[in-house]
Amino acid sequence: MAHAAHRIVVETRGKGLYEFTDRVATWISAQGVRTGLVTVFIQHTSASLVIQENADPDVVLDLNDFFERLVPEDVRLYRHTAEGADDMTSHIRAALTQTQLSIPIERGRMALGTWQGIYVFEHRARAHRRSVVLHLMGE
Repeated sequence: MAHAAHRIVVETRGKGLYEFTDRVATWISAQGVRTGLVTVFIQHTSASLVIQENADPDVVLDLNDFFERLVPEDVRLYRHTAEGADDMTSHIRAALTQTQLSIPIERGRMALGTWQGIYVFEHRARAHRRSVVLHLMGE
């Protein structure tokens, strides 16, 4: 069984969802693995990962808006606000989503559905460089 690891940096411009499916797919293709599993892991506590529809841009906009309503930025509600109103809210949003995804590989490609894409879900208001680690196992 082959193993490979790789790191991707996803540049964000503030709150929102940033698709990077193609970058993961390109790397997997270069590894020559036909059947296996890829783990996608984000090394941050104020951003997360989601698999979401990538056909209609309104889906990711609505998802972002929903989290704004679900976890309001009101410093009176939280103790951990050292980095601003979006500090604790970012940690809560990351806790409600995922920091790791596991995606099967079939015939050398991720077994994502037709409309599925992999996104970094940035929860902070300002731009960041988010580090995502990929680990591939397969044959």
